[in-house]
Amino acid sequence: MTLVRRMSMYLVCGVSLAALSGTTMAQDPLHAWRGGADPASLETWVNARLAAAKADLDKITSVQGAHTVENTVRPYDDAQNELALAGNEAYLMFSVGNSALLRDKGQALLAVVSSAATDLSLNQAVYRALAAVPLPTNDPATKHYVERALLEYRLAGVDKDDATRAKIRQLQDKITDSSLVFGRNVADGKLEVKATKAELKGLPEDYIARHKPDADGTYTLTTDSPDSTPVFSFAADEGLRKRMFLTYNQRAYPKNVAVLKSVLEARQELATTLGYKTFADLAMADQMMGSASNLRKFLQEVDDASRGAGDKEYALLLEFAKKQQPGLTNISIADGSYWSEQYRRVKYNFDAQSVRPYFPYDEVQEGILKTAASLFHVEFRAVSDAKTWDASVSTYDVFDNAAGKKKLGRIYLDMHPRDGKDKWFSSAPVVPGIRGRQLPEGALICNFSGGVAGDPGLMEYSEVVTFFHEFGHLMHHILGGQGQWSNAGGFNVEGDFVEAPSQMLEEMFRDRTILSSFAKHYKTGETIPASLVEQMNAAGAYGRGRWLQAQMLYSTYSLQVHDRAPQQVDFDALLREDSDRFSHFTFLDGDRMYTSFTHLTGYSSNYYTYVLDKVIAVDFFAQFDRSNLLGGPTAMRYRRTVLEPGATKPAAELVKDFLGRPQNLEALKAWINEEFKGNGVAAGK
Repeated sequence: MTLVRRMSMYLVCGVSLAALSGTTMAQDPLHAWRGGADPASLETWVNARLAAAKADLDKITSVQGAHTVENTVRPYDDAQNELALAGNEAYLMFSVGNSALLRDKGQALLAVVSSAATDLSLNQAVYRALAAVPLPTNDPATKHYVERALLEYRLAGVDKDDATRAKIRQLQDKITDSSLVFGRNVADGKLEVKATKAELKGLPEDYIARHKPDADGTYTLTTDSPDSTPVFSFAADEGLRKRMFLTYNQRAYPKNVAVLKSVLEARQELATTLGYKTFADLAMADQMMGSASNLRKFLQEVDDASRGAGDKEYALLLEFAKKQQPGLTNISIADGSYWSEQYRRVKYNFDAQSVRPYFPYDEVQEGILKTAASLFHVEFRAVSDAKTWDASVSTYDVFDNAAGKKKLGRIYLDMHPRDGKDKWFSSAPVVPGIRGRQLPEGALICNFSGGVAGDPGLMEYSEVVTFFHEFGHLMHHILGGQGQWSNAGGFNVEGDFVEAPSQMLEEMFRDRTILSSFAKHYKTGETIPASLVEQMNAAGAYGRGRWLQAQMLYSTYSLQVHDRAPQQVDFDALLREDSDRFSHFTFLDGDRMYTSFTHLTGYSSNYYTYVLDKVIAVDFFAQFDRSNLLGGPTAMRYRRTVLEPGATKPAAELVKDFLGRPQNLEALKAWINEEFKGNGVAAGK
């Protein structure tokens, strides 16, 4: 998941702004870490942002006479900008801070910012002032911005009485605090798995070389991604795969059971207080999906489109696995990745390890920058003297090749694991953009191998795709952050559209021309062979039906824990039920996935975003000329119609502007069935 979704949740969530009116402004109003990466400096900086927001709101409530865009909407957006800066950078330090004390302070300050944002969302004086502004007929972006702001106010409960609004504040604070604890438990939940040398059979040589045996001859692996992911895909030992799977999915268990229950209870009470039957209905009211009933219909359509392919894929996989391991009757969830990898090796003559030498981290980063530069018509210039929160962070300024080298913004790449750092792969807004005043800045927070002397950081192809996916979020933020309103940038589109642009970019990295531009063997410099790319793409097309069925599992589970009374939610029973329905792999007792599934606190009921946006993404990609992905006119048209508008239009209009129609499932069906092309089999409905 991206960080903006988590931030949007935190920032809808009461310390009063009034209490901060006397705070002194920090020296650098855009970068918290430049004043000192310590808890006291961060607190001073965040309080200064909140004081600035309070001053902006005072401008609105002190207006004498008619409310206008200039005297009301402008200071409202300025206040939102200060809250975004405070929240973005408190979250940044919570995620990547170089000490536990700094991360603790970031977590505490996020709660402060969220309370301030709740105050604003329930501020009736500001709401009435915005509602009194005549909507401009010659500025559709501002008109949409104000209409959207008023909708969010109503959904927040601004029209409720004083007692009800006080209750809403308390519930939002509870949701924020519990969600932060949930995420922190996952980030801190680094567990270990012991393995013998024999159990490491099948793992890459460079992986084994990174792990030195303990005094007793065993090897210590951790649940962090650079250790756990290769075990699932390559470890030949079934026992090691099972131990790693269960340990990985219990790294925040049992701590997060009660925490998650607390979140669900507060959300449901908030929903009923605001007049909604369930939290799922509230969470979708301002999204493309619209309602939980619409979601159920959509998920059924995707289920119908993907189930046949998933069934056939599993049948082929199980038949193969039985031949390799006589007596096998089913494939467990811990073994799915391993057997899929083995199947690809035989069926497609493709071994995922065979491409890793062509994807050393540094070359991949350079290749992604070059690809994005061509696709989006921009230039990236390294900033060697930039002050960042950690010495390992790379910084680039972004310039517009389509507009006379105008500077567009800045990106930060924090790409390798550190103790205490957020364990996932995500993008984060740092500074919102305001035309003529403030350039947008964003960060990638990832955990790829490499970044250590002597380690080339050989990446799996799926990791390369993940890198470009997250980088796509940055480009949406930079290109969509050139408008006049801070709160209408790329990360401010409807939450269930935010993944579509990045998912579209995933398809780009199947192109041989793009890959050959940077995929060079880390020892010989040899370009990745065309035949290997073809084999990789054929193998990559395998399993799409099962992938969508897995997304159905996560989407359905996320919906179910939010569409009923919390006391009716049995986390384990629901997970078992949904696994039996959607996953072809056998469920493992002890799987507590839900305790580390941070999408439940970030996306809440709306994990379906990944499914909806895959539908939109492959529809987008189908419009490109496959023989000239980077050089044709479609890339610039995509930039202009989908990315640059940011949140100045409803997402449905962005889709129609590019496609000329609403999205449909036809491109998805073709994408699913690509693996069966040429053999007369159509596995979907």
